[in-house]
Amino acid sequence: MSDESIAKSAVLVQSEKMDENSVEVVGPDFNVFDERRKNGGSPVTVAELMKFYGQIGFQATNLGEAIDIINEMRLWRDPNPPEGKKDRATIFLGYTSNLISSGVREILRYLVQHKCVDVLVTTAGGIEEDFIKCLAPTYLGDFALSGEKLRKKGINRIGNLVVPNENYCLFEEWILPIMDKMVEEQEAGYHWSPSRFIHRLGKEINDERSVYYWAYKNNIPVFSPALTDGSIGDMLYFHTFKADPRPIDLDIVPDIRAINSLAVHANRSGMIILGGGVIKHHICNANLMRNGADWTVYINTANEFDGSDAGARPDEAVSWGKIRLDGRRTKVYGEVTIIFPLIVAATFAS
Repeated sequence: MSDESIAKSAVLVQSEKMDENSVEVVGPDFNVFDERRKNGGSPVTVAELMKFYGQIGFQATNLGEAIDIINEMRLWRDPNPPEGKKDRATIFLGYTSNLISSGVREILRYLVQHKCVDVLVTTAGGIEEDFIKCLAPTYLGDFALSGEKLRKKGINRIGNLVVPNENYCLFEEWILPIMDKMVEEQEAGYHWSPSRFIHRLGKEINDERSVYYWAYKNNIPVFSPALTDGSIGDMLYFHTFKADPRPIDLDIVPDIRAINSLAVHANRSGMIILGGGVIKHHICNANLMRNGADWTVYINTANEFDGSDAGARPDEAVSWGKIRLDGRRTKVYGEVTIIFPLIVAATFAS
């Protein structure tokens, strides 16, 4: 063979015919929307733009798939639901505390206010920061602000957000009297769990800006298996020094029974998990009790190579029985504050 023939046989390997269901890679043609606008129509909408994401490739395709999965889980209806079960899916929404600190809080509040989801799971910070924002604002700062200088000023940094210590003092003034009432009710026989504790705080805040006010109003359960790991834990600690005759008892057993039972009794189950750690596993493990969720969307920046649950892809959860073998699933590798507003605009708010 000639040198040319050898090179061509190496470079131009014969292609197999593509499957008839193969999807062509193509992005949005903004000329189409320009023409519509020129003819008196509207410019491109977020929902229209998102429809193209599935065919763009890379993480845009994962984002497009996430939108399809969420729309499927929220619109699914059972024409003949089994006795004692709803005709629609039970949607579990989990998020880490930093998202409540950010402006994603208002999006989460919208979902709870309009009963778009059925179960919430978050961390201690995901609870307290919501109430603290009702008492005083969180501000934009910068990732490069000096921790030493901020500490001397009594200002705390969360990424490029800053929270004055005064906000936590206001939180202490607000929550400790409520805890006193809770102790009185406990002595009268009421049994507190973390979810009941959060439900009560949602009632007490009485502020429509609050996620947990709407969770209280709409009777949406909120589970926080690490409730002591934050300012609420600090307040519980401080309260032990003044509690009479004894501090609040928070029993976690009723909550694990409650969240697992919600999964077991779900007709179909969907998981939307923003971030990783305890909130991700808590939802997935509840869905193990029903042999896995039917729909799953993860959004986070973690990778799987350290063996962490945070970075694990959905397929790992399939191996544990936390996602069904035939369950639709995807992970979007990206930062939630960029991605989730787009998803909600193309799903729940569309």
